[in-house]
Amino acid sequence: MLILINNIKELVQVEDDPKKWVAGSEMAKIDTIKDAWLLIEDDRIAGFGLMKDLNISTIDEYDKVIDATGRFVFPSFVDSHTHLVYPASREIEYIDKIRGLSYEEIAERGGGILNSAKKMQEISEDELLESALKRLNEIIGYGTGAVEIKSGYGLTTESELKMLRVIKKLKERSPLTIKSTFLGAHSIPMEYRNSQHKYVDLVINEMLPQLADEGLADFIDVFCDKGFFTVEDTERILEAGEKYGLRGKIHANELDFSRGIQVGVKYNALSVDHLEYTGDEEIEALLGSETMPTILPGAAFFLGMIYAPARKMIDAGLPIALASDFNPGSSPSGNMQLILSMASILYKMLPEEAINATTLNTAYAMGLSHELGSIAVGKKANVFITNDIPTYEFMPYYYGSNKVDTVILNGEII
Repeated sequence: MLILINNIKELVQVEDDPKKWVAGSEMAKIDTIKDAWLLIEDDRIAGFGLMKDLNISTIDEYDKVIDATGRFVFPSFVDSHTHLVYPASREIEYIDKIRGLSYEEIAERGGGILNSAKKMQEISEDELLESALKRLNEIIGYGTGAVEIKSGYGLTTESELKMLRVIKKLKERSPLTIKSTFLGAHSIPMEYRNSQHKYVDLVINEMLPQLADEGLADFIDVFCDKGFFTVEDTERILEAGEKYGLRGKIHANELDFSRGIQVGVKYNALSVDHLEYTGDEEIEALLGSETMPTILPGAAFFLGMIYAPARKMIDAGLPIALASDFNPGSSPSGNMQLILSMASILYKMLPEEAINATTLNTAYAMGLSHELGSIAVGKKANVFITNDIPTYEFMPYYYGSNKVDTVILNGEII
């Protein structure tokens, strides 16, 4: 199957020599081609260039020709942190937040994650699968081409395995590129509140062997933060995950200076995520590491928290990735166009920095920057064509509306 997209107003995020990520001042640079063409062969990007260099006489050789006059073509967004497999929404807790209850207060009385865990035990795999598929189709429409999905609303072996099996089925049924993360250490069940180490034992000795035996996870995660799992808990779980070939992706420093960033770097985690509490010591630990700092604007915005110091981190020379944290309790949206806008509005990131953070860098945070995150020959053909817009800067500027016209995933028009 040969698809030619021609007369592209501007082809965004092109790479002749693909990079695994961009950091520091390089984040403010993206390469584009104006008046461009893009060729897709089967599920791969086969070529691109200037329209003046395209041999028009060969136009009949293509199976499909798309005229993109007045429109831009971007690599699809990559969303490296979500919890979009969940049993029910939690808008009642949203009202509690409006009335002044904190995230920690809601969790302490059995709400939050524990609320979802209770409902997870009651829902069937089929119901869970169908609701998640609807959410996946929604985010495809906003331009997302790859997504990481975590377990963590199970908190029992049976329910955690249920979630992971659903994610495995989603991989088979959705055109999205999907990675699965085991997050058994998402919260501490009420019955283990006075014996937290016993729950960690359950995660390590019962959950991990079973999910590994079924090949249900690509990564392992721990919520290393105040009121949740300690550095010592996190180290035990990460070491256990390593034995099964599962690299870490850590919830870190959302609620306090938890040293979750440092433990993530120590164990070569692929990413450390949230990062509201990031200071000089944390930045120093991340510099020179292979761990991607990942900010989740939706959660900080929805919970009314402080914002991670993105500008300080970039100015220090770090790379930054941005993801949606799509979940029912603290970020009920998987719209990566909104995350792109939040990057500029809330975190003072330039449009180019925001584009890099939602494509190439977040592809790295999923272990996929060799496959996704930019327009490069040989990479997977996951792209979207915009509506008629004036500039690529218009994408973060014009927030609130869907600017995607056509989605192509794996070389197929969706």
